[in-house]
Amino acid sequence: MSEYAVEIERMTVKLETLFLDSGNLSMNYFARIESALLEMEQMSHQELKAVNEWWSNLQEDFKRLNRNYQDYLREFYSGKSDKVLKSIEFVVHKDRFISYLQEFVQQLQNKSIRIENTIKKLSREMVNEVLERVIESELEIPHPNSEIQNLRENAIRENIYGKWQSLSDWFISTEKHPSESQKVLDVTDEVIRKIIQNAALIVQLQNWGISRKEDYKKFIQMFAQCENVEAAHKLSAHVFGLQHVRHFKVNGPRATDSINSGVFDEVPSVYELKPHTRTYKPRIHKSGFESKALEKQAQRNQYLKKLEEDKKLVTKYIKDKQLDISWITDCISVDTRETLLRWIAQANLNASKSGMTEYGQAFHMKILEGSHTLKCEDGELVMPIYVFQFEDE
Repeated sequence: MSEYAVEIERMTVKLETLFLDSGNLSMNYFARIESALLEMEQMSHQELKAVNEWWSNLQEDFKRLNRNYQDYLREFYSGKSDKVLKSIEFVVHKDRFISYLQEFVQQLQNKSIRIENTIKKLSREMVNEVLERVIESELEIPHPNSEIQNLRENAIRENIYGKWQSLSDWFISTEKHPSESQKVLDVTDEVIRKIIQNAALIVQLQNWGISRKEDYKKFIQMFAQCENVEAAHKLSAHVFGLQHVRHFKVNGPRATDSINSGVFDEVPSVYELKPHTRTYKPRIHKSGFESKALEKQAQRNQYLKKLEEDKKLVTKYIKDKQLDISWITDCISVDTRETLLRWIAQANLNASKSGMTEYGQAFHMKILEGSHTLKCEDGELVMPIYVFQFEDE
């Protein structure tokens, strides 16, 4: 049989007992790996046979550690396991799972740190020397169908150095990626949270069909019969317990800034709580509105009065239906200047140089040669001589 046929036969045998061989979270592998790493410095002076046996045991323990924790934690993410975790019968056994996983987490944190420190203490020169001895021990093993010696030596060297790098990365984190032990801790914590969450949901589903109305009435009667606030505190602790405490944070002002004052020493406050439902709509309080007709009329009269005053200031410069800018020699107001510039801009928007004033008068504008200095309240404006010719109203 070829090498491939042997591996296929081994796989078929393993498939027969696949459901019987379940993983576990044994900590014995960590102890053996730590012990082997402590002996690594002595391997540089040992015989090749002892070195080969030491390396084989180290890699076998490391492989079993990887395989066992992967097989065990993978069961919590399978479809069948997810169905079991959500069953009512699982609530009885959840404490055993949580205790088992928490013990593994505590041991892993302790052991992984010790192994990490052990690996960091090993010098690079000593590690290379031992790995070269391991390569030499592998080459000493005779094989009838060996390939060319140089190619076989390169393959063995790459394999052994790669296995040592994998062992180092399993316990030591780098800037590029976290260690595998840290990933195992994260996955285990996630499994514990998943178990607790499913158990809480199961208990909540069991209690949904129970009406607590009569119980609440009884509790209210008992509170009403309490002789003093101390008795009410004791009853409250018995009824609600610590697991139901809810903390509310508000930005309201406090009567005192003392950190020693209790909640019963504060002035009570009232906060409106709204239901968290999509169909809820706040109640609209109907109220009347104030009529502002008089204010609007006063503003309108004030605007018309100002418009009439502006009209008088501009129209006094119109003579014989014509307004020549050069005729204006006195100091004009800012509003008058803005009105004239607005007429000029309106006439320049079309080729006919015509427009319409705010007062309903049509005009035609033409430009004469030369310039004129228009004196205003806030300065002087040098501009061309514009002439406005107005039509009949």
